[in-house]
Amino acid sequence: MHADEIHPQARAAMASQVDLSRLRRFGPKPLRLLARVANRWENRNPPEVGDVTDRTVPGPAGAIPVRVYRPRGGGPSPTVVFFHGGGFVLRSLESHDVLCRRLVRESDCTVVSVDYRLAPEHPFPAAVEDAYAATEWTAENADRLDSDGGLAVAGDSAGGTLAAVVSLMAADRGGPDVDHQTLVYPAVGANERRESVERHAGTVLSKEDLAWFRDCYFESDVDRRNPYADPMHARDCSGVAPATVVTAGFDPLRDGGAAYAERLVSEGISVRFENYEDMVHGFATMYEVDRSRELVADVAADLREAFESKSESESKSDTAGGGDA
Repeated sequence: MHADEIHPQARAAMASQVDLSRLRRFGPKPLRLLARVANRWENRNPPEVGDVTDRTVPGPAGAIPVRVYRPRGGGPSPTVVFFHGGGFVLRSLESHDVLCRRLVRESDCTVVSVDYRLAPEHPFPAAVEDAYAATEWTAENADRLDSDGGLAVAGDSAGGTLAAVVSLMAADRGGPDVDHQTLVYPAVGANERRESVERHAGTVLSKEDLAWFRDCYFESDVDRRNPYADPMHARDCSGVAPATVVTAGFDPLRDGGAAYAERLVSEGISVRFENYEDMVHGFATMYEVDRSRELVADVAADLREAFESKSESESKSDTAGGGDA
C-alpha cells in the first residue's frame, strides 16, 4: 500500500517542518507558538473565497470559536463542518485556513471550521463535545448560514477522527442528519501492532510522538476504549453517513484508516477509499505539494456527488408524494 519511495515534493516539505520529536519535551505551548509563526507565512496570500467570518457558537463549556467560509456567487449552499488535525493537542483555525479555503473553492460548499478545545488542558472528551455541539449548531442554523440543508463533516488526522465520531454520535442520538463524512488519514483503529506503524513510524510521526499525543488526550485507558474516542470500538456503525476515507502510503496511521473503511463497508455503508501511495501523514496541509491540491479536488468531488444525490432523492420523494400540496 505504499510506493517505492516518498514523493520528492513531500520529502522536501517534511524537511522544512518542525521536529516534533525534539521539541515535544517542552510541552505543547512552545509548539503552538512556533506554529503561529509558521501559519503567518503560509497564510500570507490565501486563496480568495466569497466571505470569511470569525464568530463563536455555544458549546458545553462556553463559546466555541469557528470560522465560516462562504463560496463566491451567493445563494444557498451545502455546509461542511471541518475539524483540524494536530493530535488533539496542536494546530488551529490558522493552520488549516488555506486547506479550508481550497475546499470551499473546489466544492462550492460553505465550510465551518471549528476551533475545539485542545489537550492536555482539555482532555477527552472535550474535543468531541465541542465537535458535536458545533455540528448541532450548524444544522440548527441553516438559515443563518444560507444553507440549502446539506450537511457533511470532515477533518484530517485527529480531525478525521472527530468527523468519524460526530457521524457516529449523530447516528446514535438521532441527529443531526449528516449526509457525508470525509476522513483524511484519520487516527482511528491505530495500534502499535499494525504493519504500517512498524514500517513507517518515524516518517513524520514516531511511536514516541503517537504515545505523547495519546497521553495528552486521554486521562485513562478506559477513555481510550470509548467508541467516541475511536469509533472502531463502537458496537454498531451501520447508521453512520456514507464516507470518503483517505490514507497515505507512508503514514503509520494508514492501516487503521483502511481497517475502518473496511468495517464501514462490512456494515453496509457506502465508502470511497483512496490511498495516496507516495504520500506521508499531514500531506493535506503541505500546500506546496501537488498531491495536496489533488486531494482537495478529490474529496470535493465526493462532497458534490453526495449532496447532488441527496437533492435528487428528495426531488423523487416530493414527486412521489405529490409535492407540498
